[in-house]
Amino acid sequence: MNDLHPPELAQRVLREQVAAVHANAPAAYLADFLTAQSLGIGLFLATWRWQVLLWMALHLALTLRRAYRRYQRSPDAAEHPEYWARFNARNVLLRSCVWGLAPWLCVPAGRNLGLWVMVIVMMMGGCAGGALSLAVLKRNIPRFIVPSMASLTLALAWRGDSTHLFLASGCLLYMCVMIMFALQHHRLLTASLTMRFEKEALAEQLSHQIAATQRASEEKTRFLAAASHDLRQPMHAIALFGAVIEKKLRGSEDWDHAARLMDAVGTLGDSLDTLLDISRLDAGEVAPQIRPVELNPLFLALNNVFAAQAADKELQLRLRATPCWVLSDPQLLQRLLSNLVDNALKYTQRGGVVVAARARGPVVWIDICDTGIGIADEHLGRIFDEFYQVGNPGRDRARGLGIGLSIVQRISRLLAHPLQVRSRLHRGSRFRLVLPAVSALGVAPSAARQGAALPLPHRVLIVDDEVAIRQAVTGLLQAHGVAIDAVAGEAEAGAVLSHAAHGSAPVEVLLCDVRLADGADGLAAAQRLRARFGPGLQVLLITGETAPQRQQQMRDSGLQVLLKPVAAERLLQALSALKRRDTTDTSMHS
Repeated sequence: MNDLHPPELAQRVLREQVAAVHANAPAAYLADFLTAQSLGIGLFLATWRWQVLLWMALHLALTLRRAYRRYQRSPDAAEHPEYWARFNARNVLLRSCVWGLAPWLCVPAGRNLGLWVMVIVMMMGGCAGGALSLAVLKRNIPRFIVPSMASLTLALAWRGDSTHLFLASGCLLYMCVMIMFALQHHRLLTASLTMRFEKEALAEQLSHQIAATQRASEEKTRFLAAASHDLRQPMHAIALFGAVIEKKLRGSEDWDHAARLMDAVGTLGDSLDTLLDISRLDAGEVAPQIRPVELNPLFLALNNVFAAQAADKELQLRLRATPCWVLSDPQLLQRLLSNLVDNALKYTQRGGVVVAARARGPVVWIDICDTGIGIADEHLGRIFDEFYQVGNPGRDRARGLGIGLSIVQRISRLLAHPLQVRSRLHRGSRFRLVLPAVSALGVAPSAARQGAALPLPHRVLIVDDEVAIRQAVTGLLQAHGVAIDAVAGEAEAGAVLSHAAHGSAPVEVLLCDVRLADGADGLAAAQRLRARFGPGLQVLLITGETAPQRQQQMRDSGLQVLLKPVAAERLLQALSALKRRDTTDTSMHS
């Protein structure tokens, strides 16, 4: 616990009060000494009494004693505040008693009104100044004010005449007022110290809580990074085996079961990807690439992705054509809009979803409007929380994990695109994204896309320490006419590559897992093999690792990387792209 309990707080306040009193002591002693010696010199010149010199000597001896130096020289003074508070109180009482002797020793009998006025003024001034510096400690107040002022009052009353009695009553009233004033000053100082220490304790507690929250977030990120590899490895194998089974069963009565299996695998893979996105965004690993983006192609892509989903629910999905261009990261913006459209379709049962962009001066509004169930006011503040879903107490898997809007909020903050939400229960919702606008740019005509798929590599070498993965990839690629060599480590891969280099069918692509058996580094192994057998050997890395440092190493290598689980179609596309790159490089060097 970082909060202060009353005894601990009181001890800390006392320690600070004692330190403050002794820190002010040199200046207070000097002022007191000058006041006393000035009074003594004036009285001696007026009376030539030896008692005045005696009083001055007593005060000088008390000053030269400099009791406060003992506190300053003590190495552990701060550890014993109660002792030093009592020590200071004794010295304050002694000083006050010496002052109290002045009216008895320094003023002769008889009517000496001028001398009395001098003594009263100097003693009252010394009392006022001392009360301000000593009121930090409550026990000092009566010890400093009462002995000196009570002695002055008694000395005046002792004279017995009406003038001296009047002066005595004034001194008594002044003493009471000074005590009240000093006590009030003490309360203010104590309250200030108490508030300061309470704020410091709260600030310390808050810093500990912030640190604990940061540690929890870092641990969550590390857990997701570590767990994702262990989860992605079997998911990768399941996806590849499932693709092989689906291909073999196509056209048979059991194909529907295989298709449903692949749908389930895809859903699970999407869930893993979503969790990974959360961890990467929280870790600050995602760096946006801001550039001018045309919205029309993004809207067309959204229509291609979600048209079937809308048709299945008999909903209208309208994405209005727009000439607008914005400054954003196209991939992150696509992900953000996809999550919003997907969320709108999930919670809309009739009607439809409209996506429209409108230019508004220096900004562009992108509105995603639906006629869905709407969001009650009490839920609006929580819809961006992780795993929070409105109207899904049974955690229907068809409605997702409840983190799509969490990703939306993180991406909108990362891109500095403010997100606004308006909703009416049972009427629908509108999510508005505000983006910086840019002028329309001329787009160079793109090369026509080939209708037929590019051929796959003739021969691929798989390096993976898990037998199931090797079997799954082998089955998939052999089904597409690719010759396969599958090994578990770098040494075996080197032997295969060396033998193939002297044959008629060299290995075109090295498909290597980043984490191999016994802690071997697949990235380093792939780099060594490529350096040994030449840059003509294309490399495709497969990994389930999500640690930011490790992913940065893979990006820096310049090699193509796929994150597990890899869908069969994605793997085939990547191999086809490497084949195309190899063909381009060969034609350039021929």
